[in-house]
Amino acid sequence: MISPIVPPIELHHTTNSTTPPAKPYQPLSPRMDPLSEVLALMKPQLYVAGGFAVIGDIAVHFPKHAGIKCYAMLAGQCWLVVDTVPEPVLLHAGDCFLLPRGLPFRLATDLSLEPIHYTEAFARLGTISETPGDHLDAPYIAGGHFALTGGPAEMILQSLPPIVHIRRESDKAAMRWSLERMREELRSAQPGSSLIAQQLAYMMLVQALRLHLADAATASPGWLFALSDKHMSLAITSIHNDPGHPWTLQSLAERVGMSRSVFALRFREIVGATPMEYLTRWRMLLGADRLKNTTDCLSVIATSLGYESESAFGKAFRRVMGCAPRQYARSTAAS
Repeated sequence: MISPIVPPIELHHTTNSTTPPAKPYQPLSPRMDPLSEVLALMKPQLYVAGGFAVIGDIAVHFPKHAGIKCYAMLAGQCWLVVDTVPEPVLLHAGDCFLLPRGLPFRLATDLSLEPIHYTEAFARLGTISETPGDHLDAPYIAGGHFALTGGPAEMILQSLPPIVHIRRESDKAAMRWSLERMREELRSAQPGSSLIAQQLAYMMLVQALRLHLADAATASPGWLFALSDKHMSLAITSIHNDPGHPWTLQSLAERVGMSRSVFALRFREIVGATPMEYLTRWRMLLGADRLKNTTDCLSVIATSLGYESESAFGKAFRRVMGCAPRQYARSTAAS
């Protein structure tokens, strides 16, 4: 029904006795936009992917979870109830929803029903969950649960509400291809179906985030929605493209064509942090990623991110990440 996959092996930081020459930080890709770059650094790893039919009247309880759950109603409808969210959400066929905060939730055909734990519910449903084609009239839900192993995860999660509900007809049309492909792969398993379903689940996640970003009606302060503002997006893209550049408030304001004071106020209102706070945090997230996944020595990382010394980088790193760079490298290597 829903099967776990083994996450990819990660390379941990080790001490390199030979100090390579310092060089500027190179973006993950010269054409990668900020959302793609943050998602790449988040390293979303698919924990489970698949689908299940809701046969008969039932309410299913799901406990608190880590990471992001992304699902879509492929058929029928049911209620989604999330802890701390006052109103239940009625999901219709074609709707997609993200649960980024990890809050307990339940799916129900009838809100008056007493919920049962998902393990008991799946045991009752049995192999029915594997064959959406056999119960075309039943509510059918498919998608994936993503574990987030990279530092920028918090940056995305704090920018999202407890429920991201994709329900506009234009948005549902944009997701229709991936949803139809997901349904086909789950309905008639063929060689490679599991892998295709996993990739489709990831496509659903990225597409849902992109559609949520484009929906002005759901806009709220935070990093994600800054990308939908022309001036703030240009400032963030400039920082991401060259994080080692000696950016100042004035130079960023000039880059986006705004006065220093107006830019500073606008950036803080939209992003929720000052431009210099954002620059420092992004540098530290990049530094943390390199400490964890490369053998670059501390001086090379510091120089590439715009710091004149290891001590200056270390001071900023401790302030943002809560520990010294070498302590961070040791802790991630041991995990």
